Amino acid sequence: MMSFSAQEINKLRKETPGIVKVNHMNNAGAGLMPQPVIDAIIGHIELEAEIGGYEAADFRKNEIREFYTAASKLLNCKPENIAFTANATDAFTRAFSSIPFEKGDIILTTNDDYISNQLHFLSFAKRFGIIIKHVKSAAGGGVDLNDLDRQLKLWKPKLLSVTHVPTNSGLVQPVEEIAEIVSKYDTLYLLDACQSVGQIPLDVKKIKCDFLSATSRKFLRGPRGAGFLYVSDRVLDMGLEPLFIDMRGADWIAKDKYIQRPGAIRFEDWEFAYALLLGTKAAISYYLDNQPEQIWERIKLLSRYIRKQLADIPEIRLLDKGPELCSLITFTLPGMNPEQLKKELAEKDINVVTSYRNFAVIDFDEKEVEWAIRISPHYYNLESEADELIHALHHLAENARIKLA
Repeated sequence: MMSFSAQEINKLRKETPGIVKVNHMNNAGAGLMPQPVIDAIIGHIELEAEIGGYEAADFRKNEIREFYTAASKLLNCKPENIAFTANATDAFTRAFSSIPFEKGDIILTTNDDYISNQLHFLSFAKRFGIIIKHVKSAAGGGVDLNDLDRQLKLWKPKLLSVTHVPTNSGLVQPVEEIAEIVSKYDTLYLLDACQSVGQIPLDVKKIKCDFLSATSRKFLRGPRGAGFLYVSDRVLDMGLEPLFIDMRGADWIAKDKYIQRPGAIRFEDWEFAYALLLGTKAAISYYLDNQPEQIWERIKLLSRYIRKQLADIPEIRLLDKGPELCSLITFTLPGMNPEQLKKELAEKDINVVTSYRNFAVIDFDEKEVEWAIRISPHYYNLESEADELIHALHHLAENARIKLA
């Protein structure tokens, strides 16, 4: 696999205005938008101001349709399998709410599912009496595939929910191996790809999920307030629909009757921000134009480089576990306040983020930590930016060591 040349990296950075001001190592929070994405969003807002919101959407109807084509290329599916949503959790919720759970039904999940997903499960357990089961983690990190097979066979869960890349660690779940196991059973499979889309190439034909939820703002480098949902043909043929279906997804044909629309459009709302949809389309196109496999290789290269440098700082404890790791790099630094650490890096224009136990109770309890700092480089970052970060952390670690002495 060819890596980006220095000239290609330089071009990518010239198209990213934010790199002038910050060393952005928080792409798992929100990536820096490239100029084509910014132009798409601002251009549509200006058009709305000039001719009206409805009229602007009608004027750009062909470009709006192209969002569904672009997203289908991203995931290797049909445009009819894509729904635009407000964010990844919104996409997840629409999928989750479409499943007709009954008291005693089982949800099988992992120890590393996203906090909002886990809260959904707990809320449904409280309201409707569903039962939550967790697949064991393998010794080296990630799901224990043998235990997954065992529990699918034993419990016959209505839903398997997996987060591809947890928000609190660099773990990459083995989704293709999971697919081969779950496809043997009559269980719906919902994959949260919030942190993997735009980072790891995705192919729903290989992943074999029934739903896939994703965001625009992270590694795709699109706008905040936008996401999308993949809905499989199987789900559509089952007639599943979100709990709160609206006029975008259904036709009201009689006083006491409506009919759902064909395709994943039934999972959309009538009202959404078309500027953000067009920004998301531009972000997907930009990602595809820059070769997903090459992007993934660059991310792994930078991440390995940073992990190796962090491992040489004695005071720092790296927290990531798994047979395959990605851009999300988490660590703790005993003797240091996490918010102060983040603040001191921010004063050097280095962006990182803090993560706390209540974001990932099971994982953090196992690791016996209360907090972590998360670093997440992207393909447009430079090795020199990684060096700047490591140099700053060396200094902070030395100060923490002195305090503990």
